[in-house]
Amino acid sequence: MADLGVDAERIYTDKRTGRSMKNRPGLTQAIAALRPGDALVVTKLDRLARSVPDARNLVGQVYEKGAALQLGPSLHDPNDPVGKFLFNALAMVAEFEADLNRQRTMEGLAIAREQGRLLGKPPKLNERRTKKLLQEYEAGMSTVAQLADDYAVSRATIYRTIQRAKAEKERNQ
Repeated sequence: MADLGVDAERIYTDKRTGRSMKNRPGLTQAIAALRPGDALVVTKLDRLARSVPDARNLVGQVYEKGAALQLGPSLHDPNDPVGKFLFNALAMVAEFEADLNRQRTMEGLAIAREQGRLLGKPPKLNERRTKKLLQEYEAGMSTVAQLADDYAVSRATIYRTIQRAKAEKERNQ
């Protein structure tokens, strides 16, 4: 961003936002910090918004503050017909890319599910400890809280382990 003329203390970022426009504190702070005559600098439009309506809404907020929008090295002019066209075209491309990524991800998850691959983080308990935990639970030797304490995991982990084991039994029947 320094190559686009942005001071380091004026760079705002968000982590792992996905498609959601909610919970973007960096963007909220950046828009709140805008003053008349400022420019909101974004490397690419798809970094700002993932859909045409979101892009238009955000740009509207920027211009309400009396600021401008800079996409990479180019300043966006909302009153210029060509600028308006290019902005909408870029927003449509960003939305299209986001939709394609989402579709590919869903397809990949479906294939992984069909192949029986475990999705998400690996279980906290290995297979041997899981079997021992399930034996203790099914024998009624310990409560969930005691098992959580004995195995140094949360109660939620114990419940997930039990739930996973029940689902596995149902699949095998």
